[in-house]
Amino acid sequence: MWGRLRVLLEVHAEAEERLFYPELLRLATGAGSKDSPEAETDDAIHDHNEIRDAIGLVDAEEVGTGSWWKAVAKVREANSDHMGEEERESLADFRRHADLDLRHSLGLSFVVFEAQHAHGVSAQDIDPSRYIERQGGQAT
Repeated sequence: MWGRLRVLLEVHAEAEERLFYPELLRLATGAGSKDSPEAETDDAIHDHNEIRDAIGLVDAEEVGTGSWWKAVAKVREANSDHMGEEERESLADFRRHADLDLRHSLGLSFVVFEAQHAHGVSAQDIDPSRYIERQGGQAT
């Protein structure tokens, strides 16, 4: 079960980085505690890196041991924190600025990406500032 959850977390993060954050940077204005889409994106990618790093801690432990469960709990905490911020900030900001056609198209692109990568992706931490600059935004 852990293996499947790991794939889902990593594929979803990759899909957001490839599909969602470029649109967020293009359309959004900032929401919640973030004053710009660059700040939202920087924080979200930092969260993805934390999730990836926590996944790596799980992989370093023997399945089912106390230390393995503690590592799994760190993944859950990092992911829960990310999802909460995402709902309050980047997704709310995006919904205010993206028309229904874009939202629909992006949703379909997510489904296709996730289906194409059902067996996983090569998950690697990325530098949030470099990512934002490559997308044409201003690094925070």
